[in-house]
Amino acid sequence: MRCKTLTAASVVLMILSAGCSTFEKVVYRPDINQGNYLTPTDAAKIQKGMTQQQVAYTLGTPMLQDPFGTQTWFYVFRQQPGHKDITQQTLTLTFNSTGVLTDIQNKPDLTK
Repeated sequence: MRCKTLTAASVVLMILSAGCSTFEKVVYRPDINQGNYLTPTDAAKIQKGMTQQQVAYTLGTPMLQDPFGTQTWFYVFRQQPGHKDITQQTLTLTFNSTGVLTDIQNKPDLTK
C-alpha cells in the first residue's frame, strides 16, 4: 500500500512539474521595449563631424549622457520579447569639447 502511494505521489509530482513549464508558455507575456529604437537607416545618417544639435535632430535625445563631462551620448534600446531572451543594442557617440562628433561605436549594421 505504501509503495502505491509513493508511486502515485511521484507520478503527480512529475505531471505537475511538466505541466508548469507548459503552462508558463500559455500565459501571455507582453513584449517590453525600452529606450531609443534606432533603425539601421537612422544610424547610417550619423557621420563624424556632425554637431550635437544635428545628431539630436536626427536621432532624438539620447537615453543617457555621461555625467562626468566627457561629452559621450548613449542611445540604448532594450527589448524583452514575451518568452524569449532579452536583447540590448547600444550606440555610443563621443563629441569633442566644441560639440563635434568624433567617434561612433556599436553602429547597427545595414546588412541585417
